[in-house]
Amino acid sequence: MVLQQRTILAVFSVVFGGMYVNVGVQHFTDTAWFEPIVPAVLGDPTIWVLITGVMEIAIGVGLILPWTRRYAGLGSFVFLIGIYWANFNMWINNIPLSGKTYAHHWHVLRLVAQLGMMVLSYAIWRHHPLRSSRKPSLTNDV
Repeated sequence: MVLQQRTILAVFSVVFGGMYVNVGVQHFTDTAWFEPIVPAVLGDPTIWVLITGVMEIAIGVGLILPWTRRYAGLGSFVFLIGIYWANFNMWINNIPLSGKTYAHHWHVLRLVAQLGMMVLSYAIWRHHPLRSSRKPSLTNDV
């Protein structure tokens, strides 16, 4: 049963990682789309969009690669906490994206999705096995 859970978590990690990479690339191909939600107190929104794009690509690749998955899970968890500031900014200031503002229920759904991604990130971090530093033995360990 544990093997099945680890396999399912590994599949989720790869899919989640692919989603991260996709959104990270979008930060470079459509920078202007993300800029309006960057809190003004941070200054130049373009630099923040590019920085978070790099972070998302790095986290995504980390989630895809088994030997970095556990650390990327923790990185994703922390990143999602920090990045929610932009989504919250969009919600409380009714900032339009592509000329469209969103009703409160869409922002609530986004928050629920963000919490779900945080739960997945936490699960990857806490339940992905650490690589064993123990070298395999030529004899049977009984």
